[in-house]
Amino acid sequence: MQEAGILGLGCYLPLKKITNADLEKTVETSDEWITTRTGIKERRIADKDVAASDLGAEAAKIAIKDAALNSEDIDLIITATITPDMAFPATACIIQDKIGAKNAAAFDINAACSGFVFAIVTAQQFVNMGLYSNVLVIGTEKLSSIVDWKDRYTCVLFGDGAGACVVGRSKDRKILSSFMGADGSGGHLLSVPAGGSRLPATESTVKDRLHFLKMEGNEVFKIAVRIMVDAANKAIKKAGLGPDDISLFIPHQANIRILMAVAKRLGVPKEKIFMNIEKYGNMSAASTAVALAEASSENRIKKGDNVVLVAFGGGLTYGAVVIKW
Repeated sequence: MQEAGILGLGCYLPLKKITNADLEKTVETSDEWITTRTGIKERRIADKDVAASDLGAEAAKIAIKDAALNSEDIDLIITATITPDMAFPATACIIQDKIGAKNAAAFDINAACSGFVFAIVTAQQFVNMGLYSNVLVIGTEKLSSIVDWKDRYTCVLFGDGAGACVVGRSKDRKILSSFMGADGSGGHLLSVPAGGSRLPATESTVKDRLHFLKMEGNEVFKIAVRIMVDAANKAIKKAGLGPDDISLFIPHQANIRILMAVAKRLGVPKEKIFMNIEKYGNMSAASTAVALAEASSENRIKKGDNVVLVAFGGGLTYGAVVIKW
């Protein structure tokens, strides 16, 4: 068995920002309403001709450089996304070509907002078993392409971006433990109803706006707090640690009220919760990826710290990873 850890990190955000004031001009909302309920002040939006693979490729290049590797050293690419460039080929394969990782196998996973956590756990297994040496893990989303900009309750929440890491054999930044879970009975609470084999695209599905993201916010909120706390506690326990041993929690950036409720139930101070939701909103699989990269670059994590990534998302899915920095 090899010991897997994080070799390099990177993130990439589109330059264009849409503020709450901008949204006030297009839907019935206000900066106060959005800020109070979500904690979001602005979000990044990619240009129309930019796809998830473009965002992911830029984050990937930064992570590979940070790991002191080149693209040809990557032997596996795992991309977590719910906004793939197309149904197939996999966005991971498109990214492979964009960055010149010609020696890498590549595939996508869909665990919605938990995707980056699930992808890290998957990468860890390949490295631990010695099947691959340098696994590129990417969380990339262009959620602006599936957001209904006429829905005042959902369009304020989401943004675009990408984050990445390289997982390989390492004595530092070791992945200590993880936990993953799912509850398919709650799948209807957060979904894009049409566009798949159950509801292929028709004039009716387009007219009914079924190709856009739908969410039952109140129900998701209640479940999210419980399952994030449960996932974090289980991963921490598997690592032989307690909540007090964790230096920094990096949760999926969904809603500031969810983050504060999770902190309260875990019994940890606000200072131990990394948050960038004010700047970016919810970026699904990219949220924890970008947050991890930013926490590292801002020196919020020091050598020897125990860090927890925890997320929940459509599926419903949930999971956590404990990393020893």
